[in-house]
Formats: sequence, C-alpha cells, structure tokens
Amino acid sequence: MKDPRIEKLAKNLINYSVQLQKGERVLIENFGLQRELVTALVKEAYAAGGYPFVLLKDHQVDRSLLIGAQEEQFNMMAEFEANVMSKMDAYIGLRSGDNISEQSDVPDEKMKIHGNTIGKKVHREIRVPKTKWVVLRYPTASMAQLAKMSTEAFEDFYFNVCNLDYAKMDQAMDSLVELMNRTDKVRIKGPGTDLSFSIKDIPAIKCAGRLNIPDGEVYTAPVKDSVNGVITYNTPSPYQGFTFENVKLTFKDGKIVEAVSNDTSRINKIFDTDEGARYVGEFAIGVNPFILTPMQDILFDEKIAGSFHFTPGQCYDDAFNGNHSNIHWDMVNIQREEYGGGEIYFDDVLIRKDGLFVLPELDVLNPDNLK
Repeated sequence: MKDPRIEKLAKNLINYSVQLQKGERVLIENFGLQRELVTALVKEAYAAGGYPFVLLKDHQVDRSLLIGAQEEQFNMMAEFEANVMSKMDAYIGLRSGDNISEQSDVPDEKMKIHGNTIGKKVHREIRVPKTKWVVLRYPTASMAQLAKMSTEAFEDFYFNVCNLDYAKMDQAMDSLVELMNRTDKVRIKGPGTDLSFSIKDIPAIKCAGRLNIPDGEVYTAPVKDSVNGVITYNTPSPYQGFTFENVKLTFKDGKIVEAVSNDTSRINKIFDTDEGARYVGEFAIGVNPFILTPMQDILFDEKIAGSFHFTPGQCYDDAFNGNHSNIHWDMVNIQREEYGGGEIYFDDVLIRKDGLFVLPELDVLNPDNLK
C-alpha cells in the first residue's frame, strides 16, 4: 500500500525545493536505501520533464571505505563524483540509517581525508554553489528512538514537519530578513551565555524548504573577528560519530580561546582541524513550529522553534564572512522558557524573549502563526 504522505513529499521536493524544470538533470543520492521515496522521486522527476540519476550508498560500507582511506584513492573517488555532480542541475540528498554512531570509530585523520576530497571537491565546490539542492533525512526506528518516540508516532511527526506549508513560511520570514539586514550589533543572553557580535553588511538568508527538509531558519554570519563572550549549548550535538554535551565556548575577537564539553580533549582536536575551525561561519534563528525537542539529528535540531545555532567553521558563500574551514558544526541553544529562557537583542532592542518574537512585525514567525 502506497503512503500518500511519501508521494506528497516527493512532489514537494521536486517541484518546490529544487524546482526541477523540463530537460534538467537531478542526482538523487540515498544513504540507506529508502526505495519507496527514491522511486517516488524518480517518478516525480519524470513527471516534471526532468532526467533523474540515482546514486545509492550505505553507511556501513562507507565506514569500511573510510577506515582504510588513502588520500590518492579518495582523490580519485572525488574526481569521479565531481564529474557526475558537475553535469547536474539539481541534487536531492536523502539520508537515513540504523545507527548514527556508525562512523564513531573512524580515525580523525581518515575523516579529514574525506573532508578534503569528496567533501570539498564535490559538495563545497560544486553541489552547494552550482546546483539547486536539498538535503533531508528519512524516518527510521533509530531516529524514533533518539526522539524518544514510538516508530509510528515519529513517522506522523516527521511528515507533519516535512510536509508543512513552506511557501507560507517563506513569506513570513521576509520581515526577519529585512531586520537582520539592517542590524549591526547582536547580543544573546541566557543561562551560561552572554555573547556579542556584529552581523553588519552580511546578508540574511531565509531557509524555507529549498535547501533542507525539514526547514525553518534564517541565517547570516558574524563579522569574523567580532565575537566576544561565552556560549553554553543546551542540546546534545553529534559530530563525527560522537555525541557532545555541555559544550561551552569562550570567544575573544572572534576566536574560540577555550572549549569544554563532556570530552574536552576530543572537542579541541576538532577545533584544531584548521585555522578557521575556531572561528564562526554561521548564526541562525530556528522557527519550525513542529520541532520542539532535540533528537540528535542536526537537520531537525537546528530548526527547533525558539532556538538559535552558532556554528564554528566554514561560512556560506551567500552569507560570506571570510572564514574557511573543513568543518561546519551547527550547535544549538534552545531559549524557550522550559529550557531556561533567554533573550536576543538587535542593536540593543529586544527582538525575542524565551523563544517568542516580541516585535509586532515578527509575530508571524511565532509557532501558532506558522502551523
């Protein structure tokens, strides 16, 4: 029996997210072999007059490749995949799997090889700047477990989140984008957090179902050397197969000068990846009304209503602050009252308190108005 929610999702991905046009080529890359959605995407691509291409991968196989990775070998793999990606007009990345920690025992130096080859040459240099792309997860029992929900309840939650009216959200974000584009100084306060920085002259970009599903954030970047103060993240943050908790970062003139967590040695090794890893490449405000609690999946967690994320590493080209790195680590702080509350100020004016926007022009982004 076909699930109509899957068909609706496929239709939205092809026609709204990547806006596939007649004669355009789309690469559908699936980690985890989700046949039903991949098949629906192929059918919708053909219905739009496009040409679908499918690349299937598996996390366990990928782990085996990474453990034995040699740079020459991965350069060849990157050359192969870059050749394919360079011929695409659009890209849909479908991620799923039974174990989020599948790569937890892959040595750091092997992960760096992947980041410097396939990550850089295929995705950062071609896919992100040169294709219409969207990346999403697909519900599995392991995701339901992380969310502390039954499999059926999680599937219902997933399709509510992924099939909401993103066109409505897109329009509602305009007022926040306009405000951020006029803003110089940002200050964020909350338990264990007192952070200040500038976003002057760095564009604000709305994310409403074009690049990620689920979606619901407006992002920019801090002026690279403007960040000062301390931030304490109150959500678990998986990275490279390990879940970091109680992360506290101290900044001076843009640079992370102190980092502590449940594995302080490990987190500092990540921030020592390269020079840019200790600077911030993104500041974003999350607004998805259906995502309320963290589930250790960043595509969901960074969109949590009443949250923001502050991201060490690579900046985006369309919100460019000059920072380059092989890492881009979205870490999330939730400011709703039940998580301790907090405030965001733009140029000394309070714009959000305890996760709710307080300016009249931003009220359209509060959860009750987006559902």
